Parts: sequence; C-alpha cells; structure tokens
Amino acid sequence: MRWHTARKLYRPLSFLTDLSVLTGGAPPLPSPYRALFGRPGTASFSAAGLLGRMPLSMLGIGIVTMVSQLTGRYGLAGALSATLALSAAVLGPQISRLVDRHGQRRVLRPATLVSIAAVAGLLLSAQQRWADWLLFVFAACAGCVPSVGSMIRARWAEIHRGSPRELHTAYSWESIVDEMCFIVGPILSIGLSTAWFPEAGPLLAAAFLAAGVFWLTAQRATEPVPHPREQHTKGSALRSRGLQVLVVTFVATGAIFGAVDVVTVAFAEEVGHKAAASLVLAVYALGSCAAGAVFGLLHLKGHPSRRWVAGVCVMAVSMVPLQLVGSLPLLAVALFVAGLSVAPTMVTTMALVEEHVPRSKLTEGMSWTSTGLAVGVALGSSAAGWVVDAAGAARGYLVPGAAGLLAALVASAGYRRLRPRSAPAVASPAVAGGLPGAAGPAPERRGEESVA
Repeated sequence: MRWHTARKLYRPLSFLTDLSVLTGGAPPLPSPYRALFGRPGTASFSAAGLLGRMPLSMLGIGIVTMVSQLTGRYGLAGALSATLALSAAVLGPQISRLVDRHGQRRVLRPATLVSIAAVAGLLLSAQQRWADWLLFVFAACAGCVPSVGSMIRARWAEIHRGSPRELHTAYSWESIVDEMCFIVGPILSIGLSTAWFPEAGPLLAAAFLAAGVFWLTAQRATEPVPHPREQHTKGSALRSRGLQVLVVTFVATGAIFGAVDVVTVAFAEEVGHKAAASLVLAVYALGSCAAGAVFGLLHLKGHPSRRWVAGVCVMAVSMVPLQLVGSLPLLAVALFVAGLSVAPTMVTTMALVEEHVPRSKLTEGMSWTSTGLAVGVALGSSAAGWVVDAAGAARGYLVPGAAGLLAALVASAGYRRLRPRSAPAVASPAVAGGLPGAAGPAPERRGEESVA
C-alpha cells in the first residue's frame, strides 16, 4: 500500500524514468532513476521525505508573509524567520547526532512534536497580537524541526554503500525532491496566506512535517543502523577541515536564498502583485530542479572539488542580473537562470561531505551543511528585511549579490582542504567510474582531520 502511495506522489516526474519521448517512440532508454527505485522501500521513504521537507520552503517564507500581513513590518518578519533558521542551525546537528546514536524513529518523533507545538504557539501569538518577545520564543522553539533531507540521504548512503554511481544518482534525485519542495512550497505558503488567512501557510507546513516524519519513521526496514556511543570517534563531525569549508561557504550560500525570498516578496508587493511572488520563487526552484535532473544522468571525470568551486562561483555571478531587472517577468527569467547552478552544487556538496566525514557521523555531517544554510538564511533574510524597510525592494537585491561574492571567496580560499591529500596509486571508485564526487563511504579516519 505504501509503495502505491509513493508511486502516485512521484507520477508527475515519470519523465525521468521513461525516456521514450526522446527516442521517437522506441523502447525507453536505461535510466539511472529507474534503477534507483528497484529496491523495496526506496520510493516510500523518498516520498515521505518529500512531505517532511515541505516546511523547509514553507515555514520561513510563511512567517514572513503572515507577519508582514498582520503587522506590515518586514523587519520583524525577517527577524522572526531568522530566529527560526538560527534555532534550527543550533539544534539540527544535535538532533542528527542523537539520530546517529539512537536511530531515526526514537529521536525524530519527539523532536517533531516539540516543533509543531511551537509553531502552533507562534501562530496563536501572532493572531492575538501578543508581545513581540513571545513571538521570538516560539520561533526559537520551532527550530527543533529535524533535518529530514539528511535522514533521507543517510538511508540512500546505507543502501548504496560501496556503489558510487548509484549513490550519485540518489543524491541527484534528492536534489530534485528538494527543488520540488521549493517549487510547490512557496506557492502554497504565500498563496494560502494571502488568499485564505495569514496563518494558513505556516499551519499547512506543520501538517506536512508531522505527516512526513511519522510516515518516514514507520519504515524501519530502510532505517540506518544506529552507532552507539562506543562506536563513535571523539568530537564532532565538524572537526573535519573539509566539512568546515563546506559549512562556512554554505552560510554565505544560505544568505543568498534567504535574501532572495524576502526581497522577492517585497518586490512583488511594490509592483502590486504580492501573490505572484510565490510563482517567481517557484521558477527559481524550477531552474535548479531541471539542472539536477540532468546532472544525475551525467558521468563526469575528475575530483568533485573543482566542480564545487565552479558551481559556487557561478551562483555568485548569477546574482548580478537580479539588481538590474525592473519587472516580475524579467525577474522570473533571471531567477530561472540563477537556479541552474544550485542543484549541481548541492549534489557535489553531499558527495564531498561523505568523503570527509566518518560513516558513524554521516547524518551529523550532512546536518552541518544544512546548519550552514540555515544560519545563512537567517542572516540573509534579516539583512534583506532591514534593507527593504530602509531603501526599498530594488536595493534589497544587493544583499544576495554580496552574499554570493562572499561564498565565492570562501570556496576559492578553502579549495585545497577539499582536494585529496595525496594522489593514490589506484584511482578511487569515484574517479575510476568517472563520477562527480560519488565516492563510497569514507573510512573512519577521514573525519578525524581537524585543525590543531
């Protein structure tokens, strides 16, 4: 029954596994995406991950839309969204560390209940016009939301351990799922909050979180085996020098995303079409989704660190046109082009995380990249909110431009930490197979590289 439900959820993306449209009606070409779901349970846990990740694109922008409608204060709206993101940044890796030790079911369900209760308190406080400080308290508690994307990727890593090609395809698929969330999520959150009532978007996000997490944790067969405390290396996964570079770069990258969300909503309101902001942001995600779908079919040579730096730099350059557009249609085109570099960069990042983090800390390591993004989203959304209040939406796009420049500088400066320390006599599976960063599970010693 769960398998059929998952197939219905993914039916709109059947073009990825049926390529007959490209072959003139001939038998469909072999597709890595078709083979990916050959194992039992994979479609079900990925579909559950889709639902559980919807709040990633709905909750923050939903809070911005709700608070701006109720109070007219974009500064307060951005600050609350930033508080949520910062709280998730602090709590996310700790939740993931507990998951590595005790398993997904035992940890994710209580964490989700805490987050949902906090969201309910936030909506009630905003609706009743209670004190601002209470809004911040509930926003901080709502940050207990688990990193569902990291949980799904950990399941793929467990299933395809030692199979770099399949794991590369799995990570590419999950980047597509991420972008599906960012296509549908803002449309639902902003659209419902403007068409129905201000609290509708965040309320639906909480419902998606509950459904996704409880469905995911009910699937025990594909849950990664916990690693008790005695099996863990000392310290945090963040001791890895390579992971440090990825996380710091992702702070700046997250600032791009957070600022673009806030400024786009404000820009759409300035031109008299606030509800259209959700469609424009969906186009941004659509560009990333298309790029991720193609990237999963490619078998590129060389170490992924070079492609990662190139991807970050392209993301930075793509922010420049946003400062020149003067209408929503032109903004949508510019954001679609900007989105083309997002998914490939994210896929390569996950492969690099797996190279530099020990297997027993893989979920935590992936969550640290999400933490970097969350911190960046917090800083970017807050800064963008204040700039919009002070100088207008057009000037607000200077914030993602500056964040992109910072990301490119950090990535370029830290590139050496991501390269292999020495050229091995025998090529690694990722290089030998011609895959971009689809390395097999890292040995435990890799994650122990640290700054003295």
